[in-house]
Amino acid sequence: NPEGTIIVSAGDNYQGSAMSNLLYGEPVSAVFIEMGIELSAVGNHEFDWGIDRITKWAEDGGLTFVCANIYDKRTNEPVGWAKPYVILDRAGVKVGFVGLATPETAYKALKANVENYNFNDPVATLVNWVPKVKAAGADIIIALTHLGSFQDKEGKITGEAADLFQVDGVDAVISGHTHQSVSGLVNGKPLVQAYYNGRTFAKMTFVFDENNKLVSAEPSLDHLYNRPDTLKDDANTLAIYNRYETELQPILGKVLGKTTVELGHDRYAGPSLLGEWTCEVMREKVGVQIAMTNGGGLRTNIPAGEVTAGKLYEVMPFDNTLYTMKLSGADVKANIEHGIMNDDIGWVQVSGVVVTYNKEAEAGNRIISMVLADGTPVEMDKYYTVVTNDFMATGGDKYNFKNALETVDTYIPVRDAMMDAIEKAGVISPVKRNWLSEEKVGKLYVVEAGDSVWAIAQKFGTTMEKIIACNELANPRLIRPGQEILIPTD
Repeated sequence: NPEGTIIVSAGDNYQGSAMSNLLYGEPVSAVFIEMGIELSAVGNHEFDWGIDRITKWAEDGGLTFVCANIYDKRTNEPVGWAKPYVILDRAGVKVGFVGLATPETAYKALKANVENYNFNDPVATLVNWVPKVKAAGADIIIALTHLGSFQDKEGKITGEAADLFQVDGVDAVISGHTHQSVSGLVNGKPLVQAYYNGRTFAKMTFVFDENNKLVSAEPSLDHLYNRPDTLKDDANTLAIYNRYETELQPILGKVLGKTTVELGHDRYAGPSLLGEWTCEVMREKVGVQIAMTNGGGLRTNIPAGEVTAGKLYEVMPFDNTLYTMKLSGADVKANIEHGIMNDDIGWVQVSGVVVTYNKEAEAGNRIISMVLADGTPVEMDKYYTVVTNDFMATGGDKYNFKNALETVDTYIPVRDAMMDAIEKAGVISPVKRNWLSEEKVGKLYVVEAGDSVWAIAQKFGTTMEKIIACNELANPRLIRPGQEILIPTD
């Protein structure tokens, strides 16, 4: 139904790949033209390279950014580089789109790039704009958003995007931001979210009667990653990709060195080997005691083997810089506390300070002890040399370094420090130090001659699996007399 089809994006279009990052989104704009994308919501990552880029993306990509809830603090008016709403005519039906950005942009984007903007409440914004779009002639109103949503096994949909159906006159919602596959009805009206990174297309099919009255609406998802064998290369798009790949090959194809182990990372799973290694690189680069970085700034693993510059751009796509300071022990503790078991932003990654925490304690009061690498306890009123990145230092992800002294933005990109470390070493073999670890609760036992993990488990009425997990035993067959292990308490 080409005459009745509209293709849109839910935002966060340009960030995350080396090809796009090095050319500030130019390849994405070229592909958007081939795809026929007409409208886009404004995602938090649209601000990564400064506001001037948004205007250029609209021009180069032949699309319109739609957003009604971003206001310029200097004028108290909606921003001029996006339209609050757009009405498109398809087969005689006037389809209205109201754009909405997530208020989280205020702390999930670099402060310098968003400090002049207010990100107003999405629901209140819709209450204001829906009557205006109706008055302008829209037959149907769709909220095109970068607001999150979630769907449970029973199909129930929740989240900021779902809350928009509180507003009368909203017929459908397009969601984004939370990287979920969502397709279903809320109060009988469709909501979709197309997973992330182009892996899925979300579709909503609307049927109207001869009077342009909405008869039915059906949401669905096409998981492209599940059917790669059925997808054929588009010749024009492939030519675009090949052109940019050839142009950037001298940069991205450069081999920096090798790693003998995989550096894994999942920001929501806890401290990672990649996170620890990155913090070690940061700490050594500027010669400080403690390093911390946000888990969300590291986007993928580094597999064992050769490491190219292109891989480092994938791992660290953001141009964040090393930011040094002196920070009190109390503020070190508060910031690490903020990044422990944080389901919103993921885990903080650290090095240079051994932190033990109790996962059962309430948020903000989980840390039990903090000791520097040399064994010196961290004192709350004493100051320590610290490095983080400029995103965190200026309040990103709601970290708070406002009390820091002698702050210096070195303007050294974290990614460059990582590249330099690999090139200098030639071969790296990082070992996880567990700078940030959960308190082990149990009874201390000294292994005796002839002991085995199975025998010890039988002796104390527990299981081998629990002893192995509690002590992180890489090879449970290699316990030795005199070794101290914890017997977990159930």
